Amino acid sequence: MPLLERESAMASLVEYAREAYAGEGRLVLVSGEAGIGKSSVVEEVAARLAMELPAARWAWGMCDGLFTPRPLGPLFDVADELGGELLRLCRAQAPRDELFTALLRQASVPGRLNVIVVEDLHWADDATIDLVRFLGRRLRSLAVLFIVTYRDDGLAPEDPLRIALGDLSMQRWTRRIGLAPLSPRAVGLLAGDTGLEPTALHRLTGGNPFFVTEVVRSGAAAVPESARDAVLARVAVLGGAAREVLDVAALVGARLDPGLLTSVADGPPEALDELVTSGLLVGDGTGLRFRHELARLAVEQAIAAHQTGGIHARILTGLRAAGGDDDAGMAYHAEGAGDATAVLEFAVRAARRAAELASHREAGAQYQRALRFAGGLSLVEQAQLHDALTFELSLVDRWEEAADAARHAGELWHAAGDRRREGATLRLLSAAMTSLCRGDEALAAAERAVATLDPLGPSPELAWAYSNLAAQFMLTNRDTEAYDLAERAYAVADALGLHEVRGDALITRAGSVRATNRAWPDAGLKQALEIALEHGLHEQAGRAYTNLHGLLCDERRHAEAEPYYLAGVAYCDEHDATTFGTSLRGERANTLVRTGRWDEAAAICQRLLDHARASPINTITPLANLGILHARRGTGDALRHLDEAVDAADGSAEPQCIMRVRLLRAEAHWLAGRLDDARADAECADDVADGSHAWIRGAVADWLRRTDSDRPPRGAVAEPYRLGLDGDWAGAARHWLDLGCAYEAALALLDADDEDALRRAVSILTELGAAATARVARHHLRSRGVRSIPVGPRTATRAHPLGLTRREHEVLDLICAGYTNAEIARRLVIAVKTVDHHVSAVLAKLGASTRTIAAAEAARLGLVETGRR
Repeated sequence: MPLLERESAMASLVEYAREAYAGEGRLVLVSGEAGIGKSSVVEEVAARLAMELPAARWAWGMCDGLFTPRPLGPLFDVADELGGELLRLCRAQAPRDELFTALLRQASVPGRLNVIVVEDLHWADDATIDLVRFLGRRLRSLAVLFIVTYRDDGLAPEDPLRIALGDLSMQRWTRRIGLAPLSPRAVGLLAGDTGLEPTALHRLTGGNPFFVTEVVRSGAAAVPESARDAVLARVAVLGGAAREVLDVAALVGARLDPGLLTSVADGPPEALDELVTSGLLVGDGTGLRFRHELARLAVEQAIAAHQTGGIHARILTGLRAAGGDDDAGMAYHAEGAGDATAVLEFAVRAARRAAELASHREAGAQYQRALRFAGGLSLVEQAQLHDALTFELSLVDRWEEAADAARHAGELWHAAGDRRREGATLRLLSAAMTSLCRGDEALAAAERAVATLDPLGPSPELAWAYSNLAAQFMLTNRDTEAYDLAERAYAVADALGLHEVRGDALITRAGSVRATNRAWPDAGLKQALEIALEHGLHEQAGRAYTNLHGLLCDERRHAEAEPYYLAGVAYCDEHDATTFGTSLRGERANTLVRTGRWDEAAAICQRLLDHARASPINTITPLANLGILHARRGTGDALRHLDEAVDAADGSAEPQCIMRVRLLRAEAHWLAGRLDDARADAECADDVADGSHAWIRGAVADWLRRTDSDRPPRGAVAEPYRLGLDGDWAGAARHWLDLGCAYEAALALLDADDEDALRRAVSILTELGAAATARVARHHLRSRGVRSIPVGPRTATRAHPLGLTRREHEVLDLICAGYTNAEIARRLVIAVKTVDHHVSAVLAKLGASTRTIAAAEAARLGLVETGRR
């Protein structure tokens, strides 16, 4: 049947192919619901380009949603077509980095168009999503057209694919094509002279091309009750042998081997011919496949439940006889057949290979499958499976399940009498409790791990247990104990040559030195980073970058912190150290809030929050920052965010977290005039302030003063806070401005009796968009009898469709005209640093990652007032 209402999409794909052929690589994201015609569009474009670019080389890979996928299944499909080094490495089970690099080399031959298609990416395993990231980031100057198709309905906000596509869509060489349902007119054209009523047909199918064509092909005299009925109507006319082969095919998977089908179903070759003639199966290279997954699903659901086990058993036997190497598929059929021995064999093997390829969701699913059949194993074997499951689940932030698996493993190791493994599992349980913001339980598990392992003498498990407990002590401000225990961890690790533990212990020791008055910690952190980078320890390198950046930011040394953020984020993204990539972005958001770049901070925090719900510890920073920005701006439900952040922080039992979010909620209460609530939060922060550094103690003292608490400051505080506490509001404001912290400068100015200072505070707060805080400043002015007070943001700013201030719109015009930041600063007679902030705000409000994208978006929205120079 013809492809109706798809000409625009196909023309775009052809144009992108031409651009790629010219050396401007393109990643094209083709989306739409199941059956909307994504594959048909790509196949039609391939046929058209065969005439225009006959030397183009196409390679196709497919994700399979029938069972827990084989990691990198699409890459293996592509390798079968490309052959060469990539196929050799696949057969040798090479590490995934080698596989990725080999694919990039073979798929980017200059002088011809190279096309890679990955279909049904919504079913992709973790490693395949990483492969798409890897290729998508490297297409810029290659003659490569990379097309991925996926269903965009039903993707949860935290789905790894949605996150990956969000990242990739920001690249200027990425293009999107969304396919919409057919119009009633197109449905009528497809119905033709069948006698089917077009309006009823459109209502039944929702304009879905697959459903429409199935109903038309079924030969029904009237529109059936469902499109599934239309598929089964075609199945009903098949001969018995063909139907038996079709049932087998429905349980085999996406790609079908004709020999396997006929041997398992014991049917004649003519049965396959009948299925192809019916249109239910179509040719796919040397094999077959269902015309659409929806057709396969309809057939599968129609198989009687009592028959599926026998079919799975025959498929498993056939795959074994054929020397099948897809352990994931074999495990699926073994489970369907109820064959416990085969499940344990293939699921465990599939899990281990998935883990090697960093497909951790799939590895976890295979270990869970194995555990469903593990009742006959020994205690040790069951414990080993639970340990492996704990580790894999922890890597994908499924912390509740990881904690349950760790508890089961610990009980099994205890029952088996293996104290060393019991202690190691307790450390894993401690890590899970930390991520779940159950700090008391995390500390208890860490102490039990050390108590269990200490009597057994030095071992890798003991070194890790020492290092983990040291980190728990550090997080709870028990810095002297943390330092000493980190030293012990380092000594054991050094003697055993455990570089990862050495680096971990150095980071913890460095994080403890400020409070123990030993030294500034950067030397120890840099040493830890060197160890991690030298030995390829990705998680430890991520932790070192995070701590270096965070400690410098704590000291408001933002310029020094910046290189560690940039290098750290790049490293974590490249090496999949997602936990620390998240932490770095969270600290970055803190810095952006402090330095007045609030739109950027909000964008980062919302993105973190969308992706971090499964790991409560990672929600604290984005929730707190979004909450305080709402409070200062007088928008949204500030307390909803802040209350959730406080609950998580209190559960973590980490004083630094508790103090920060309590102080932010104190400020929100203060802005709303709830002084008693504000004071209560400030005093809660003070309750856990022992052992804190001077900057956080200064913040606590400042909010105790602002909320009229009778508690005195405790210990030394950082300089700008000291100036404010001493009544030197002007000195405090200057100091804050020198640090780039305009909001804190405005708060300092609120302590003045001077009208000019208060007007300056109003001006700063208005420029920042802190409407609620500006109202407090105006109240101060009115209470002093001042009239003619500025009333808030300019009408033009409020009315602007993107919320751009007048100054930001001027900056946008000059960006579109091609001026650099330095040139913009000269034209507007403002500081380059101020321009930097304006440019960042403009990019955030336009949702653009680069100046080029911002200019294009501004042109699209009709916001540009100047042409390029």
